[in-house]
Amino acid sequence: MTDSLKISIKSSVAEIELNRPEKANAIDEELWFALGDCFRELDENEAVRVCVLSGAGSHFTAGIDLKFLQSVGQEVENFDCEGRKREHLRRKILKLQAAFTQIEQCRKPVLAAIHGGCIGGGVDLISACDMRYSTRKAVFQIKEIDLGLAADVGTLQRLPKLIPQGIVRELAFTGRKFSGEEARELGLVNRCYDDKKTMISAVRKIAKQIAAKPL
Repeated sequence: MTDSLKISIKSSVAEIELNRPEKANAIDEELWFALGDCFRELDENEAVRVCVLSGAGSHFTAGIDLKFLQSVGQEVENFDCEGRKREHLRRKILKLQAAFTQIEQCRKPVLAAIHGGCIGGGVDLISACDMRYSTRKAVFQIKEIDLGLAADVGTLQRLPKLIPQGIVRELAFTGRKFSGEEARELGLVNRCYDDKKTMISAVRKIAKQIAAKPL
C-alpha cells in the first residue's frame, strides 16, 4: 500500500491511520488514492466488521498537500487547448471524488476519530464517514474558499446531509474555523472528548460494540 497509511486489524476492527505526521498528515496523491484502495479492500475483507480512521501526530489532517495541488495545476497547463485543459481537470476531480466515495460505499461502518486540525480535504474525508468523533479543541475548516477553489471533492455534496444547509453555506463562504465543541453542537460529530487518548479509547469501545452485533 504505502507507508503513509497504517492499517491494523484486531477483533474484527480495522484501524486506519493517516501516517504523515511530519506533514500534519497532508494528503498527497499517493495517500489520497491509497485511501480509496484501502476501503475498497476492507469492504471485501470478511474479517473486518468496523473501521476506525484516525491521524498520527498532532493533527488529523491539514487537507490536500499543496505540492499535490500544484502538480494538478501543472498537469492542466500541459495542454494547449482550453477545452482539453478543462476536460483533464474534470477527469482528475472525478478520480479524486471516486477515491473518497470508496469510504462512503464501504459496507463496514467507518468511524472517524478527529484531533488537532481537520482542514480542507480533511472535511471532505470525514464527510464520507458514517460517524465522527473529535476532541473538544479540534479545529475544522472548509479552507477552499481562501484558495479560490470549490470544496468539490465531497464537502459540498455530503455536508448538507449532515448539518443545516445555511450553516454549510456560512462555513463554505467564510472559510472560518470552528471547534470540536461547535462541531458537536451542529451535529457534525457525535461526541467530544478532552484529549486524543481518551477519544481513541472511547471510539475503540464503540467500534467493538458494533463489531459484536449480529450484522
